[in-house]
Amino acid sequence: LTVEEKLQQLWYLQQIDTKIDKIQILKGELPIEVKDLEDEIEGLNTRLANSEGEMAELEEEIKNRKNAKALAKELITRYEKQQDNVKNNREYDALSKEIELQKLEMQLCDKRIGDANAKIEGKQGVLDETQKVIKEREKHLKTKKKELEKIIEETETVWSDGRRKHDKGGERDCAVSYPIAKCIYAPKIVGPATLFVLL
Repeated sequence: LTVEEKLQQLWYLQQIDTKIDKIQILKGELPIEVKDLEDEIEGLNTRLANSEGEMAELEEEIKNRKNAKALAKELITRYEKQQDNVKNNREYDALSKEIELQKLEMQLCDKRIGDANAKIEGKQGVLDETQKVIKEREKHLKTKKKELEKIIEETETVWSDGRRKHDKGGERDCAVSYPIAKCIYAPKIVGPATLFVLL
């Protein structure tokens, strides 16, 4: 190859490199943004799963408290019937204390059920808000991924077009092969240093 042909090839490589640089500038922080969105969605899904687990525990607690309340009610009924058949004041007082304890147990169950229901309502609000945020982030992520895929496609097109034009016409064995020239030349313009390396 003549010096002129080598310079033409180098100029062509610089054109490709310039196009790729423009694409890289376009790409910018996009891969990082995509990764951050994926991480955020993963974190939100984890939070969602944790909230759902906590709500299931609260619902289980409500169920247990309702069962305990029903049991206390049954015991009160039984103790009241036993009071009708007592033979002395000491038995009557003991049954009265048991009835009082079971009434306190029922009140405690009502309080715990109320607390659990309030927590469930609060968590349901957080759950709904989290689901809404996840949908927004997924939509945003989908858009960003499309942008990134488009830019990656453009980069691959520039590379493949450059490779095809370089390989065309049996130039594969020339002194300045495409990948080697890409590695050899560092400056963005053809200067004496570059010419020296090529010659």
